[in-house]
Amino acid sequence: MMPMNQNPTIEPVILSRRLRIPAFVLSLLVLSVAAASLLAEDAPRNARIKDIASVEGVRDNQLVGYGLVVGLHGTGDSQQTGFSTQTLASMLLRMGVSVPATGIRVQNLAAVFVSATLPPFSRPGAAIDVTVSSAGDANSLEGGVLLMTPLYGADGKIYAQSQGPLVVGGYSVSVNGNTRQLNHPTTARIPLGALVERGVPMPLDNMDRITLLLSETDFKSAEAIAAGIDKELAKPSAHVVDSGTVEVAVKPGDDVPALLARIEAIEVPFYPHAKVVVNERTGTVVIGGSVVLQPVSILHGGLAVNIVSQFEVSQPSPFSSTGSTEAVQQTKVAAQDKPVNRIELKQGATVDDLVRSLQTIGASARDVISILQAMKSAGALEAELEVQ
Repeated sequence: MMPMNQNPTIEPVILSRRLRIPAFVLSLLVLSVAAASLLAEDAPRNARIKDIASVEGVRDNQLVGYGLVVGLHGTGDSQQTGFSTQTLASMLLRMGVSVPATGIRVQNLAAVFVSATLPPFSRPGAAIDVTVSSAGDANSLEGGVLLMTPLYGADGKIYAQSQGPLVVGGYSVSVNGNTRQLNHPTTARIPLGALVERGVPMPLDNMDRITLLLSETDFKSAEAIAAGIDKELAKPSAHVVDSGTVEVAVKPGDDVPALLARIEAIEVPFYPHAKVVVNERTGTVVIGGSVVLQPVSILHGGLAVNIVSQFEVSQPSPFSSTGSTEAVQQTKVAAQDKPVNRIELKQGATVDDLVRSLQTIGASARDVISILQAMKSAGALEAELEVQ
């Protein structure tokens, strides 16, 4: 008889042998399962180079700015948010209107931060989307208009100017203390709401090599990319620098954009990492296809303790001259030790067998997460366990 843990937290007992399971996604919130057959060995999947690697230097750039949203219907910043009125006073002063910030009493404006992503090879005059987020205590940005706001890069230079009406994907209504809210009304978007004023130059003419950066570092995948490029170009041009970098030589006179187009379209075998992603907030577990699991026997049980407190009124006897009416707390404690449930996965068991077994014993999302963590600690889960 194996000793049982009487701690209220779940401590599954793991007995391991060897089992290999294929790709699947398990979400215990919606109880959806994608079952697959047992694989004898890990099989790579084919992917285009553009989907698993990026070109060094060809990247997005983050922009941010600070501005004002006006035209709100009494849902803007309150008087406690002093920087919004100071911004308004400074803006009016630049327009020739001198008003002290302490004398401004408005609720139809809100101080906001504006963020955007500048794509590579963007030219002046191109339009990009922006996201507007309240910086004060405004209740809603619905119906507001963003005044012209400069967007700065990491170097402190202005790369775009943003202005326009906001598109809010939610609302907030409050009447007599009752509030109804949908989504987040203090965050909005302006589609194509910013015009690029300065581009980030990325010359391709004088490049002597192209550096590919893998999204997931792996020596085998890097070697596969280099071999695929050499095969497509019919000459030895690529070599592996490390597990995340592949360099391709460019000869003088080569058309670099055309060469990049050919390279990005090449399909190569890709070997993803064995990984299990656990989200404890939502109870979601995602297991990759290259995960190796040992056949396990799991003993699952728990102790439930319920404590209920009730208040009863104690009164003195009738016609008594002593004593007083008091509230007395009555506490009841009930403990229930749940029976032990056992799961045993034999050789040849599928992912569907694992999921059905866990559902049969009534394991919750938190139980499954605890079981996976215990399996990892016992060495029965041959994969990287990432807890979000």
